Order: sequence, then C-alpha cells, then structure tokens
Amino acid sequence: MTRGRWAVAAAFCLAALLAAAAATWRAALAPPATSAEPQIFEVARGASLQTITRQLQAAGLIRNARAVEVLARYRGLGSGLRAGEYRLSADAPPGAILDKLARGQVVTYELVVPEGYTAAMIAERVEAAGLGDADAFLAWVRDARSPADLGVEGASLEGYLYPETYRLPRGLSSREIAAVLVNQFLRVWRELEPLAREHSLSMHEIVTLASIVEKETGVAEERPLIASVFVNRLRKGMRLQSDPTVVYGLTDGKRPLGRALTRADLQVPTPYNTYLIDGLPPGPIANPGRASLAAVIDPAKSDYLYFVADGSGGHAFAKTLAEHNRNVAKWRRIRRDQAAE
Repeated sequence: MTRGRWAVAAAFCLAALLAAAAATWRAALAPPATSAEPQIFEVARGASLQTITRQLQAAGLIRNARAVEVLARYRGLGSGLRAGEYRLSADAPPGAILDKLARGQVVTYELVVPEGYTAAMIAERVEAAGLGDADAFLAWVRDARSPADLGVEGASLEGYLYPETYRLPRGLSSREIAAVLVNQFLRVWRELEPLAREHSLSMHEIVTLASIVEKETGVAEERPLIASVFVNRLRKGMRLQSDPTVVYGLTDGKRPLGRALTRADLQVPTPYNTYLIDGLPPGPIANPGRASLAAVIDPAKSDYLYFVADGSGGHAFAKTLAEHNRNVAKWRRIRRDQAAE
C-alpha cells in the first residue's frame, strides 16, 4: 500500500474513532430517561465533585458519573456545586442539573410568622416546617450574645423576628434562620428610623412597646390610639397595667394562657407584670409588625389613659378612671349576656 493510501486509511480510522468517541460521549451525557418525575436530591456540605456525581448516578439522575465530572470540570465547576436539597429529574440533561447545583437553586419551604407570635411559638413553626430543632432555635434566639451579633438591641432576639412569610431551604443553622427574620426587621426599621430619631425612645424601647400594642389589639386602625394610651401613661409615671405582659411573664412566652386572667394572676411578681412594675417590661413580649412599630413611633394625639374591650372586637377608651370603670362594667354585662346565650 502506498504512503498516500496509508494516510487516507489512517484518516478514516481516526475519523471513525472520533465519531465513536463522540457518540460514546453523547450517550454518556444523555438523560437516563425521556420522561421522569422529579425527586429530591441532597448535596451534603463539603461533598466533593466526584462524590456528588457518583450519588447522582446512583440515584438514576445521570448515566455516567465520570463523564459528568469531566463536564463539570470543563465548565469550571470543580468546587462550585452548592450544598442543599434539589428537585431534579432523570429526563433533564446533565448540564442543566450541574447549572442548578452551581446556582444553588435549592428546594425551599414556607415559614409563616404571624404578627404577635412569640419567639417560642416561632420556634415551633421552624420545627414544624422541617427547618430545624425548636429548642436549638429558641436557645440561640435567647442567647444574650445574639442581638449584638445581628445588629439589634436587648438581651434576646424576642421582638426582632419580623412577622412575614418566608421561603427557606433546609440545612440552615439556627443563627442563619434567625438572621433572615432579623434582617427583615432591620429593613423595615431603616424605613421608620428617621421618624424614630425624633422621639427619645431607643430601638429596644420602641420594639418592646410595639410588642405590647400588637398583643393588645388585632384592629389595625386602633393601634395608634392604643399606643397613645401607653405613651400617655409613661409620661405621667403611671404603670402600663397591660394584661398581655402578665401572660408573657406567667408562661415565659411559650404558649397562650388558655384562660382568662384572674386577680391572683395580676399579683404574681414577674419582671413582665406591668401591674407591679414601673415603666416598660425588660423586653418585648412578642414580635410586632410594621403597623405596631409605626404606631409607637407616631402615636395618635389623645388624652386617653384607659381602654377596655367594647364587645365588638375593638376597645372603648377613657380619659378618667370613672369613665373607664363605666366602660368596664358595660363590658362585663356584655360578657355575661354572651355567656348566657
């Protein structure tokens, strides 16, 4: 065979080898299925690229771990795949799977924090959502070092776990979960802070009083008026005499009392019993929303010093004790009538 024929034959052989290699490569990187239901795949913290690709193959999400590892390194993703839970499907191209892992498009879970919830109640929701252990979360929230760590004031994070609907991935630490909620509070606080500077109350005092306003009424338009009552009482040196603060002291904020307060309850000495202590309690009794924070920063202008439920979901306000006593008597009659029905 002449040299020219050898060259042509070699070229054909090389082309055939390259074509076979390309076909093998395409086959190795083809999705394992043409149609498949998504499944949850977890990338552990610190897992190597080799470990991840082998686990993807074992889960039936890719055909060839080695080929996908080479593809990832070619794309510069040797150490760029992020930990977490992912919703992946065997009918997706390996490149799309790698992109999702590189971008950290993890599965998230809803955490709803209602206005007025305490830290203990939020901790239970964290655990119910599968995001962490309730006791561990509450311990971190109540750690005296946590407020300074996250840029707020006080002895704990009670009051700063902002009410909102969040979507969080699993695998976050207690600190990371709390930081998401506190950072949302700080975003709201920065909007209110210019007006807050005009008052003599600190961030911690505003949040503490806002938490009391939050627990005293569920009627949004009443909050500035409720706040005005407490501000007026503080200015006159009167005790706040707020029932929700008593409940917080009796239960440590872990649960509702489950019954009406009694006269005996009002005499139980706790740091939060505003029937017995002067001024504000030592810290918030719940986590207030924006409306309650704004109500304390800019309360209504009033001379009211008292309020009591009016039987319709709102409150009756009074400037004098005599007027208040008449409102209380009226409320008691309404309760008796409701009980008799």
